[in-house]
Amino acid sequence: MLEDAAGIRRVVLACGTVDLRKGIDGLATIIGDKYGQNPFEKGTLFLFCGKRSDRCKGLLWMGTEFLLLYKRFEAGRLSWPRNTREAADLTEEQYKYLMMGLNPLDPKIKDVDPKNIY
Repeated sequence: MLEDAAGIRRVVLACGTVDLRKGIDGLATIIGDKYGQNPFEKGTLFLFCGKRSDRCKGLLWMGTEFLLLYKRFEAGRLSWPRNTREAADLTEEQYKYLMMGLNPLDPKIKDVDPKNIY
C-alpha cells in the first residue's frame, strides 16, 4: 500500500520528541546528526512526533526533491515511543498501528487484528 501511494519502501520512526516547527532542512539534519541515517535515501519515509502527540511530520526524499508530510489528529493522540533516542524501522503493519494511535513498538499490540485496521 505505501509503495503504491508514494514509492515508500521503508518507514523509519524517530523515537523521542522533535520540535515540529522544524522544516525540511531541520528534519534532514536531525536524521543525519541524531539518528545517523541518510535523509536522501529514496523511498524512505522518516516520521517525527512532537511533545503533544496529536500531530506528526514525515520527510520523504523523492529522488529530486523532498516531500514534507504533516498529520494532525482531531481526536485522540499517537502512542509514540519516547524512551529511546534511536530510529526504528517499521513494517507496513506497524505503520498502520501507529496511524491508529497505537505504539507500533509495543509487543502488546500483537493482539490487534491488522485486517480490521483499514
